[in-house]
Amino acid sequence: MTPSSADVDLMRGALALAIEAGNAGEVPVGAVVADPSGRVIGRGRNRREETHDPSAHAEVIAMREAARELGSWNLDGCTLIVTLEPCLMCAGTLLQARISRVVFGAWDEKAGAAGSLYDVVRDRRLPYRAEVVGGILEDETRAPLERFFRTRR
Repeated sequence: MTPSSADVDLMRGALALAIEAGNAGEVPVGAVVADPSGRVIGRGRNRREETHDPSAHAEVIAMREAARELGSWNLDGCTLIVTLEPCLMCAGTLLQARISRVVFGAWDEKAGAAGSLYDVVRDRRLPYRAEVVGGILEDETRAPLERFFRTRR
């Protein structure tokens, strides 16, 4: 699928959250959830170090906020926009939340579960699948990750 101009704009918002996470000492990943009209209803950035919570990934935080905003765990029709391809945990969570569409920036060859290492999000054996659009603003979304990990090696 091809990204829309709205996808690119939403990715820029997720990227700002990723940079905020990196400045706070977290792996720089940011995410937003948009409702079917394109309105942002959830925002998240990695907070694992801050909260000592292994599930505090940007995607999970954004989906929790979106669910609170809608008053329902069911996010059918919503789009998750995230700067890094979702991991297995986040892929499972977005499927459980019934997210309809996932748009991500950088591919994650080591842990990605939306098309690179695994393709859980589109696995036909599962009862629910989401549309996937990857590689949006890939260079811009990869840059904060590369800087972050370069300083830790």
